[in-house]
Amino acid sequence: MEADGHVGRKVYAIFDRQGSTLRHRSVALVTRDPALYGELAGLLRERRWPAVSLLPGQRIPESVAVVLTSASEAELIHHERVLTVAPDGDHRALRAAVEHALGPGNPEGEIIVGIDPGPEPGYAVWVGSSCIGEGILESPESVALFASQIHHRFPSRHVLFRVGAGDPPDRNRIVNKLLAHHRSIEVVNEHRTTPRGHRRPRDAAAARSIAQIPGDAIRERIPLTFTPGEIANLQRLSRMHSGGRFTISRSSAVRVLRGEVSLSEAVDAAAHPGLAASVGTRSAPELL
Repeated sequence: MEADGHVGRKVYAIFDRQGSTLRHRSVALVTRDPALYGELAGLLRERRWPAVSLLPGQRIPESVAVVLTSASEAELIHHERVLTVAPDGDHRALRAAVEHALGPGNPEGEIIVGIDPGPEPGYAVWVGSSCIGEGILESPESVALFASQIHHRFPSRHVLFRVGAGDPPDRNRIVNKLLAHHRSIEVVNEHRTTPRGHRRPRDAAAARSIAQIPGDAIRERIPLTFTPGEIANLQRLSRMHSGGRFTISRSSAVRVLRGEVSLSEAVDAAAHPGLAASVGTRSAPELL
């Protein structure tokens, strides 16, 4: 893939391994905004999507399956699939939307999102038999924002979230956050879905499996209750986090398990008691 860096010209030449130009669906990057252009050009190179770069008003080739542009320029673009992008945004849902547009999947099919619960949940987005996106989220609470972004990118599609049954404290936080935003949810028995390996690729692989297994529909909020073992484990993690210097209290461990504060915040409060009063409940992220 090569780029000459000039907006308004075809800047990407995509070749197969034999050096022949590939002929299939492509992405059009259409903008006069240099900051957005630079950001999205980097994404296109990273994903190795076949792409052309154009200015608003230029003819869009028939091979283009989806157009990326700014919100202010979208009305100048005449194409059946236009995705507006904000600078410095989270592109996880955008990547899934572009992958779907470039692929042969059913344009009307249900979107299924598998979630592997944990402190950093894994996710996988499926349409039919195709996985169009996967990765890791920052926290159980961030699943709600990701769900909003998926609905934003697929506004006319039914989206089903399948959450693995493991890790009850994080699972219940995820389910409750999704229910608060009226999402369709199933809880899946994820026995044997988590393969061996390092945490990050393992979680994404487990999420792929979870998405493919029908589960039990959840329509009511799950009470957040914690076992003595779960509380003791958080206290153990706090000792590890502080290098053996501090152990957070049981009440602080419960606040961490509820998602009210992070483990780092609880350890900092234990290390500096004067900060404890200032460590309050986390505000929810703004949803799209």
